[in-house]
Amino acid sequence: MDLVQIHQCFSDRTRLRVVHLLIQSPLCVCHFQTILGESQVKISKHLGYLRDKGMVEVERDQNWMVYSLPRKRTPELEANLKCLQDSVRSDRVFTRDLKKLALIQKNCCEPTTAFHKSKRDRRRYGSAKHLASVPA
Repeated sequence: MDLVQIHQCFSDRTRLRVVHLLIQSPLCVCHFQTILGESQVKISKHLGYLRDKGMVEVERDQNWMVYSLPRKRTPELEANLKCLQDSVRSDRVFTRDLKKLALIQKNCCEPTTAFHKSKRDRRRYGSAKHLASVPA
């Protein structure tokens, strides 16, 4: 992934929020819907764009499609992800997204591949709970 592709992906606020959340944990579309307050169609279009550019990977877990950042990252992508994290620390929207993510992580364990970065961790977790609605 080259620098121009990275900046094309970062040129939309929703995609920035999605990438920022994926820095924290793999997530499925329903998690993004809850956190971002956007429709499934809008989230899916942005995830499709990011996937086409190589910015995200997807893994099926039963009925869910779980998105994550690429396992192998170019130095340019790593540098821009660090810059994104540094840049959004004082932004209320990104801070609120992280708070909502923390609530979801605390109350939800479906799909089992979300919230766990390694396959080993993913194998350990798994009893189903339904996603509760998270307050704004």
